[in-house]
Amino acid sequence: MKRVFRNLFAIVAVVQTSLCASAGESNSPAALRPPWLDRHLSLTDCLNLALSNNGDVLKSRKDLEAAHGLSVQTRAVVIPKVQLNAEYGIVGRDAVDRLEVPALPMLPEGLSIDPGDQRWAADIRLVQTISEGGRLRSAVRTSKLLRERAVAQHNVLLANVITDVRTAFYDVLLAEQEIIVSTAAIALLEKELEDSRRRFEAGTVPRFNVLRAEVELANARPQLSRARNNHRIAKNVLVNLLGYNVPHDLFEDLPLHLAGTLEVDKLDVSLPEALKQALELRPELEAARKAELLRREGLVQARAGAYPRLDGYVGYGARKSMFAAELDREVHGWEAGVQVTWNIFDGALTRGKVAEANALLEQAQLDQQDLARKIELEVRSACSTLTEAWEVLQSQQKVIEQAEESLRLARARAEAGTGTQLDVLSAQTALTQARTTTIRAKRDYAVACARLERAIGAANPDRITGKGAENETK
Repeated sequence: MKRVFRNLFAIVAVVQTSLCASAGESNSPAALRPPWLDRHLSLTDCLNLALSNNGDVLKSRKDLEAAHGLSVQTRAVVIPKVQLNAEYGIVGRDAVDRLEVPALPMLPEGLSIDPGDQRWAADIRLVQTISEGGRLRSAVRTSKLLRERAVAQHNVLLANVITDVRTAFYDVLLAEQEIIVSTAAIALLEKELEDSRRRFEAGTVPRFNVLRAEVELANARPQLSRARNNHRIAKNVLVNLLGYNVPHDLFEDLPLHLAGTLEVDKLDVSLPEALKQALELRPELEAARKAELLRREGLVQARAGAYPRLDGYVGYGARKSMFAAELDREVHGWEAGVQVTWNIFDGALTRGKVAEANALLEQAQLDQQDLARKIELEVRSACSTLTEAWEVLQSQQKVIEQAEESLRLARARAEAGTGTQLDVLSAQTALTQARTTTIRAKRDYAVACARLERAIGAANPDRITGKGAENETK
């Protein structure tokens, strides 16, 4: 018996050990990392991940489901209802209404009918609203408009997420390039400091040159620290947009690697064409149009309160007989009929609803006009920003080559004794500034393209995955 218990304890210990080991593996950083972090992500990869995992996108999908439920509720008024009713009651004997027939020649003893103190009834009915002053057809249209407005609002959020992801993607690439530029600048200044020390030891330059080189190097190091910090923040922003929870033990080594460059194709679009496309494709305007149509349907439904309501029904029922005290004595059969309800005077309720619906409709029209003006302003600003970014980018095309050549000549003159250290340091600073300005110009142009596409309604998931919000709702 003891041997059996020892074997059982040994088995339990092995199981516990294996469970602890598996739990430790599942909680390890490697297990917490999603598989897509182990490869380089392109811009398309990031967009697809964001459209699948972003928190705002997931919440918006729930809003779509809620809108579908509201649409079903709205349409329910035109669908026949099946009602099942059952009733049982008991009253005091003194409240029972009996029928007493006095003695007659044909009934010498008279007649007394006692229905008893208990009653019951049950029936099932099919009820259909036939007419309600136009409210039924309006409910069908409203049901469809609710779904369409929800899809348009979902597309607004998708466009925002796509633009945010593109901007964050370019920010990460910019930060990576800034680290490279700052590192190269420090390497140049370290080389200059080494040359100055060598020349000072040889007695060809004063100590001032060494001190100046040390100061320039010290001033350059904070730029590298800022670039690294910008890189960390940019990666965290992008990962957050992708819907990934960063483990608390990850800081410097955030496992996110991107595959791509800041180079984008030139976007050629005229302002009139951009304005026309924006007014046609912007999902915000589509949502505003659906909102206006919904307000119109609200006006129709408000006016319906002034008209009669006609319901038809058919059913089958049974109840206890009114002429017998026994509960099992029943009468049953089918029934059909119509019912008309008309609130001839409702205390001005309908009048108030119509006034409210009219005001809301006019407000929706004003909102749509105001939104169109704001979109036009956004498109004009985006086009202007794109033009500026392109001009800056074009102006920087050969600046780096010129700055590198200027630095080479300054060094050659310094080596020959015809130049000064100031010339070399100035050339190095100019080269660093040219590199920084160029990469920022590329980033600004890429972001300007993304924002212009957002402004004209071209930032939609169909261009990325071929699956828009309409497909998600099916």
